[in-house]
Amino acid sequence: MKDIKKLLTELKDYLLITIGSLITAISINVFMVPYKIAPGGISGVATIIYYLTDAKIPVGIAMLVLNIPLFLMGIKLIGKRFIIKTLYGTILLSLLIDTTQPLTDYFVANYLTSAEDYLYSPDILLYSIFGGLLLGIGLGLVFRSGATTGGTDLAARIVNHIVPAFTMGETLLFIDTGIIVFAAFVFKSVQLGLYSIVTLYISSKIIDAILEGVNFAKALLIISDFPEKIASSIMKDLDRGVTALKGKGMFTGSDKEVLFCVVQRRQIPMVKKIVREIDKKAFIVLTDIREVLGEGFKTYE
Repeated sequence: MKDIKKLLTELKDYLLITIGSLITAISINVFMVPYKIAPGGISGVATIIYYLTDAKIPVGIAMLVLNIPLFLMGIKLIGKRFIIKTLYGTILLSLLIDTTQPLTDYFVANYLTSAEDYLYSPDILLYSIFGGLLLGIGLGLVFRSGATTGGTDLAARIVNHIVPAFTMGETLLFIDTGIIVFAAFVFKSVQLGLYSIVTLYISSKIIDAILEGVNFAKALLIISDFPEKIASSIMKDLDRGVTALKGKGMFTGSDKEVLFCVVQRRQIPMVKKIVREIDKKAFIVLTDIREVLGEGFKTYE
């Protein structure tokens, strides 16, 4: 039974890698390469090479070649199991970029502003926004499966492995900024660099949202002289659990119970009303929660 469950988990991971790679390939082909938007990453470097060689070196092949040294480093620092998934994602993405290019070229030519006029069209901003959105979704799905698509994605995973204090999105943002500056210099356009930054920023935020969850819940710490009444009302009226933590007021020296509970955002006004009706002098601390696992919220995967 455990072997079947493990197999299904692995299949799910590879399915996520496949879907994420396809979304990423579409994003690169439709919204980035035709308009010289290079939001960092090996894809950005490959885009520069693509134009410097007059399209003689396809983006997918360039990405595959550039990933070799990063793979060698990744094997040493992270392990073979991780590399197998990443190798699959990298090869698949490179193949999808080159194989879907004719289809995406047709779409760009018939439904989007021509590449020759992109600098004079306000639509380029829309392309950079939606390109970043799709790129973030695609890479986020790949990262969620425990893999990357190589390139600075792999570099970010390596840095995150060594320095976990930085999120994947933050690490990508730092590394890819340098590539954006280089691309703007090569293409001799500050405007293109700014569009690329928009794409990079949006994609990094989407990646973090997929990996860490969206802010859909709030955590509350409530300090009151009537903790039992407040806890009872929250559990009865909102059907939310409440935990009492032992605390001590350092100014007064008196022991107090600090209530801790996690609620949906829409329930915040009701919690405030309950506390206000019972104890107007109560002290409330409210903070965002990125992800909640457990009863009443998201189930464990």
